[in-house]
Amino acid sequence: MISVLIAVALTLSVFVPALAQQPQPQKPQHMEHKFDDPARYAKSFDDPARDAWQMPARVIEALELKSGVNVADIGAGTGYFSMRLAKVPGVSVFAVDIEPKMVEYLKQRAQKEHALNVTAVRAGQANPNLPEPVDVILVVDTYHHLPSRPAYFRELRKSLKPGGRIAIVDFRKDAPDGPPAHFRFTPQQIQDEMKQAGYELQVAHDFLPRQHFLIFR
Repeated sequence: MISVLIAVALTLSVFVPALAQQPQPQKPQHMEHKFDDPARYAKSFDDPARDAWQMPARVIEALELKSGVNVADIGAGTGYFSMRLAKVPGVSVFAVDIEPKMVEYLKQRAQKEHALNVTAVRAGQANPNLPEPVDVILVVDTYHHLPSRPAYFRELRKSLKPGGRIAIVDFRKDAPDGPPAHFRFTPQQIQDEMKQAGYELQVAHDFLPRQHFLIFR
């Protein structure tokens, strides 16, 4: 009996450390979620109550858009920002989304609202498929959904004109709603990933109550 216990103890002494050395599964670095029901999501995405904390007019004002520039709204969803951007005089907008049904919804909404300067674009997994380079790229509440972000934004440089900017708006760690905590990033985490992709921070706005607002060149 004693010999059996000794054998078990020796086995455990080898097996337990081996377990400790096994690599632990890593948490996913981006949030996967389907947005394939535009009518359903429009109820929350375009809820007028969102304006109080999303502050779209002030965000757009901070972008300092001039007549003649073109803007890509990546992760446009139902067009909450795209349709507001379209009202800036002389600005053209690419409303970009990966969901085919969202893209169709964007086309119909642009027609309905007579927003002739809005073009709906179907994005790919690793590329927004923009038909031409743009002056500004806006990424609102979408950063945490993007896989391989440094690689994605490195590729995105091809879609920016010289001197072009990328504006990222995403949820703070302490926001009362938004994605799960693991998919919320500090400003430093976002800056580090964007630096890997070849960008530098131009300005960090702090007026949004629930979100970071960082602009990169």
